[in-house]
Amino acid sequence: MISNNLKKRLYTSIALLLLVLLIFNSKLILTYCLIILGVLSILEFLNISKIIFKSKIILILLNFFFASYIFIFCFFFLYFSNYEMFKLILFIILLGCVASDIGGFVFGKFFKGPKITKISPNKTYSGAFGSIIFSSAVVSFLFFYFSRLFNLDIIILAIIISIFSQLGDLLFSLLKRKAKLKDTGNFLPGHGGVLDRLDGILLGSPIGILTLVLLH
Repeated sequence: MISNNLKKRLYTSIALLLLVLLIFNSKLILTYCLIILGVLSILEFLNISKIIFKSKIILILLNFFFASYIFIFCFFFLYFSNYEMFKLILFIILLGCVASDIGGFVFGKFFKGPKITKISPNKTYSGAFGSIIFSSAVVSFLFFYFSRLFNLDIIILAIIISIFSQLGDLLFSLLKRKAKLKDTGNFLPGHGGVLDRLDGILLGSPIGILTLVLLH
């Protein structure tokens, strides 16, 4: 029997894969999707930060930083989706983030074990290890399948993608815990908000791109 949490992750993964495929097919639809997701992410972060922080200066600075980050993130995707090679890299790195999330959930659910932190009670060491293993397997396979490349740099890239995807997940879990919220929003019925689904990708994919640049 598939649990509700696993179903959510699978549905989200399918939706993200469809979004990624838009990079290859429709620039216009991709643009609209990124605008919608970007605006919703900013609004959700604003709502959470208003609950946690009372200082207006801190609120303004935090939300300015986050809005700028989202803008750069979306612009980066739109700009580099013009180039065939970067399309492939974006595709692989996004799939690496998705694989990290699914691998962590499945391994954590199956092997259980000690918890990593109180921030997110469902996070276990076995889940963290599973995230790295599954993400590494997916990223390595895709690089080899599309370019016949397989070396230590690709393994390092996959591990870093997984680690920062998990850190992104933990960061937003901490914010929700501080705000005493279960979800960042209710845009996706039964799934929570946009940030609930994209938390790992928002940190994992830019760090993945940066790592790839530094390694080469």
